[in-house]
Amino acid sequence: MTSAPTWPLLALDLLGVFVFALSGGLLAVRKSFDVLSVVMLAAAAGLGGGIVRDVLIGAVPPVGVSDWRLLTAAVSAGLITFFFHPGVARIERSVLLLDAAGLGLFAVAGTLKALALGTTPLTAVIVGVVTGVGGGVLRDLLAGEQPRLFAEREWYATPALLGVTLYALADSAGLTGPVTTWGCVVLIAGLRILGLTRGWQVPAPRRRGS
Repeated sequence: MTSAPTWPLLALDLLGVFVFALSGGLLAVRKSFDVLSVVMLAAAAGLGGGIVRDVLIGAVPPVGVSDWRLLTAAVSAGLITFFFHPGVARIERSVLLLDAAGLGLFAVAGTLKALALGTTPLTAVIVGVVTGVGGGVLRDLLAGEQPRLFAEREWYATPALLGVTLYALADSAGLTGPVTTWGCVVLIAGLRILGLTRGWQVPAPRRRGS
């Protein structure tokens, strides 16, 4: 059984779940899903990354299905998007900014959890990236969409990869602490926001003749 997170981390974890779940609920509303489907898609977006992470590192049962607080946050976000979706849609840009913060938090938290269980730094980096982006991929697949992670060439997985790699290197050098942890969270979120505002894209293969 996994230990409960500290209250400050739990509060940020709840915010991240709620924000990611809002994005899933909005996608479901746009597709005219019924209320149960909206809630389910919201839960998949908010909890999916953490569930995949816990399964990968053997931390079972995953907190996404065993912690009532996280479940409540995801379900609440789904219901809010179903009943108040015009208002939620108007703040979608704010949700994207909070989503960037959630990406940083979840990616670093996933790496921390993996390292605490004794995985190698490489495994911890992979787990951290999966934790950060997994919910969005699961959301899009369940909604019948091509995952945005693969379709748009956006800076989404890239900030997470850079940030958690830096954290894993710092951990190997014995330089971890609050400054390192929160610095990596801010770095990931900041790179994600810069990518959105400046239109940064991940390089793609050049076509012949281009």
